[in-house]
Amino acid sequence: MNQTLRRSLTALALTILLTAVAAPAFAQLGRQQGLVEPNTATEQQLLTVPNLNATIVKALIERRPFLTMKELDTFLTSQSLTRAQLTQAYAKMFLHINLNTATAEEIQMIPGAGTRMAHEFEEYRPWRSLDQFRREIGKYVNAAEVARLEQYVFVPIPLNTASDADISSIPGLGVRMLREFKEYRPYANIEQFRREMGKYVNAKEVARLERYVTL
Repeated sequence: MNQTLRRSLTALALTILLTAVAAPAFAQLGRQQGLVEPNTATEQQLLTVPNLNATIVKALIERRPFLTMKELDTFLTSQSLTRAQLTQAYAKMFLHINLNTATAEEIQMIPGAGTRMAHEFEEYRPWRSLDQFRREIGKYVNAAEVARLEQYVFVPIPLNTASDADISSIPGLGVRMLREFKEYRPYANIEQFRREMGKYVNAKEVARLERYVTL
């Protein structure tokens, strides 16, 4: 191998290495600690949530999917739950909020988050990964509190490049839909995603899945 070719190959290898190192590490849901997901939980799981009785659980299952935490909160308020009761419920059940689009009101629905944490969540937008979330929020609270907060949030995954692990972390996705997500890559736009996924699940389920992805 001549010296010029060797230098070219070395430069190429270095470029690939640097690109890999610089590439953002995407993540989906924060690490969970037993938080119940209201759109996919079973009736039995929902009945373990404080202040949810059989009547409320039945109505919740009939109403879902909820596409925002505000929708869920409005529904539960209509079931005559007080704010104190909702706070108790949200310590056990929560619809994960999008770190890049959640409102300050939704952020403050996380038990113990408060206005200061809502400000910090918004300050670092757009969030690129949960590693970034852990690093930045770790400036204000200890590791245990970062871990507690993390389970309430997600960062949307890039539909065309996300790993199997990231896609599979979407609640209730399953092996079949993982395969369908990947089959139609690259997606040209979100309308194509809706159309292709609509071949396998109904419009409500497509909308639920869509909230976790980005193009």
